[in-house]
Amino acid sequence: MNLLLLCYFKYAHFVMENINNLFGTHFHEVNYFAQFANGLFGTSHMVDRILLPVGISFFTFQAISYAVDVYRGHIKPVRSILDFGFFVSFFPQLVAGPIVRAAEFIPQMYEEFKLTRAQFGIAVFWIMNGLAKKILIGDYIAVNFIDRVFADPMRYTGFEGVMALYGYSLQVYADFSGYTDIAIGVALLMGFTLPVNFNSPYKAASTAEFWKRWHISLSTWLRDYLYIPMGGNRSGSLFSWVMLGFIGAAFVLLTGWLWLPVIFISVLAFFAVLTRLFPPVQNLVTTNLNLMITMLVGGLWHGASWMFVIWGGLNGLGLVIYKFWKRVSPWDKSSHWFARVQAIAITFTFITFTRIWFRSDSLTTANHLIHQITHDFGAHLMGDVLWGFRSVFLVMLAGLIIHWLPETFKQRYRTAFAGLPLWAMAGVCVVIVATIYQTMTAEMVPFIYFQF
Repeated sequence: MNLLLLCYFKYAHFVMENINNLFGTHFHEVNYFAQFANGLFGTSHMVDRILLPVGISFFTFQAISYAVDVYRGHIKPVRSILDFGFFVSFFPQLVAGPIVRAAEFIPQMYEEFKLTRAQFGIAVFWIMNGLAKKILIGDYIAVNFIDRVFADPMRYTGFEGVMALYGYSLQVYADFSGYTDIAIGVALLMGFTLPVNFNSPYKAASTAEFWKRWHISLSTWLRDYLYIPMGGNRSGSLFSWVMLGFIGAAFVLLTGWLWLPVIFISVLAFFAVLTRLFPPVQNLVTTNLNLMITMLVGGLWHGASWMFVIWGGLNGLGLVIYKFWKRVSPWDKSSHWFARVQAIAITFTFITFTRIWFRSDSLTTANHLIHQITHDFGAHLMGDVLWGFRSVFLVMLAGLIIHWLPETFKQRYRTAFAGLPLWAMAGVCVVIVATIYQTMTAEMVPFIYFQF
């Protein structure tokens, strides 16, 4: 029922539009909730357009976690519908996460409010830290460089395209983790501890490690409520085939190819025969299939378009390839610093490459960017580009250096800030806010994950 509500609000227009294109029909989505309200209250709300409720992707997953956690016995049902409503609509993280598990959050609702001096200091730190990440780093490099390149990639060299991609990796981290830092800080001031959503993801030495560090609340949600119920890394299940059918239907709607189900069923039949003839292959196929399905669903959760399907598929492919690579890799367990640096650089580059489709507004834009990188790199202009955008690249470099600082060092300055006298803490906050105000762009740059 939760997923049906999500599909109705988030994907109704997509489904109707593609069905009309496929069959030449003229169906259109109807807002039955507005229709009902108009009849009941005599209002005149729009009925030919479905408005997307704020934060629906996040609070739907939270509602699902509540139902499943109660069913599994991880938590007892709440005492009233108001308590349930408070859990689902808790405002600091409602719009863009982190996704909060019922078993983690609901017990805190029934505890007495408490806020120590140290917790207050840490909460203020996270709020200031999030604002600085978002505006001083994310917004600055986006407005002054990244948005320009992605608006018209053909006007820029391939080198500028590559730098814009690396910049976007930093921007999306600064923007999204900045929001969650603020949410964590605001919630802590009210006595609630939200889960950590980012753990220096660009320190990851593999794709598997990256997804343990990036958007942790979403990746663990997909693992616990989708990947493991499908069989995880043990086997497949009926749920795996149901989800595969769901993805197949999405592919048909995206492509408009009515003959795609024939190929889809043929491939499934081939693998069914293969696993019958060679039983050891069955576990290999089903477990990697579970992984690919999980990442494709993660892509479709962000939006019903080829851009997110490709992005999710590439990340799934990266995880599958790494599973095989780590069995034979001579460097995977190496403790040498160079092996670690090399693995981090490769992982960061691969994740950045997949974001071509995450950031581009269309396949045309993505193709133009790839064309410039492969056919018009502009190596002879690298010096001019570096100098012309020197302020942007310096901010990018500073952001990455801060990101790659040892966690022990970061913990020290967080603790030092939290331990300041209130007058000194207020003074630091005034300086940070004044700096942010001076560097703000003329136009408001919304948080990236507001669109999801």
